[in-house]
Amino acid sequence: MTDSLEDIEQQRSITNNDAEKHRRLRDELNKQTKEWVMKRDALNAQVRELVDKAGKHREERDALNQNVRDSKKLRDEWNQKFSELNDKVSELRKDAPKDNGPPIKKLKKQLQDLEFKQMTSVLTKEKEKELIDLMQGILKQIEEREKNLEQNTEVRDLVTALREARDKAEEYHRSVSEFAEKAQNEHDAMISLYEQADKLRKEADQAQEKFIESKLLADEEHRKHIEQIKALHEFDKTATGLKQKQKKAKKKKEDTASRKEAEDIFDRFKAGDKLSTEDLMALQKSGYL
Repeated sequence: MTDSLEDIEQQRSITNNDAEKHRRLRDELNKQTKEWVMKRDALNAQVRELVDKAGKHREERDALNQNVRDSKKLRDEWNQKFSELNDKVSELRKDAPKDNGPPIKKLKKQLQDLEFKQMTSVLTKEKEKELIDLMQGILKQIEEREKNLEQNTEVRDLVTALREARDKAEEYHRSVSEFAEKAQNEHDAMISLYEQADKLRKEADQAQEKFIESKLLADEEHRKHIEQIKALHEFDKTATGLKQKQKKAKKKKEDTASRKEAEDIFDRFKAGDKLSTEDLMALQKSGYL
């Protein structure tokens, strides 16, 4: 059964409303898609910036670690030199002429023991004074014996070199500590930036997922919108055809009625009736005249 023009117009109106609904949804989803793209790109830009900064901290850390290695090498070289010089000084002191007093090594051990006793014992004022006087006497002996030893040119030169080696070893040891601390600070800053970048990268990945989701939904709404538009065109085509058909049917009906009227007028004309102007025009129109 063929739908009437009224039915077609009603269906067309429903389809048009659906098409508009899908268009609005599509446009809204496309807007969300653009927003997710902007958010994703902004987050990725921040990630790149953080990674670049982290890379600079990594380069600085690596340079500082190289300084640590270089300083350790120099420190170890000076420590080795100090150890070798110390052995030579010890040998010279061992071979030095002996006097009647105890060896310097023994005096230093006595002084160390007395210092420990002073720090750990509870002494009366008199006892503490006696202990201090004794320590000062031993220290004076040590200084005198070392002074006598250093009168020897070879010993004096070795002691000078020994002190220089000790100072250099300590200097490079401080450098190791300083460079290591700075390297650790650069490492910590690098790790912090990488962690921030990872967090933002996850957010960017989530934005990418939302972008894809919105894009797929928008594409689906666009497909439905296009389907409804095509259906509207079909309704318009059907309605146009139906209107043309109705117009032809109406014209045919009007032509039939006009011909019947003309036949009646012509029959009256043949019967001798007087025709009016309207009758003559009707006959002319129908082709009888």
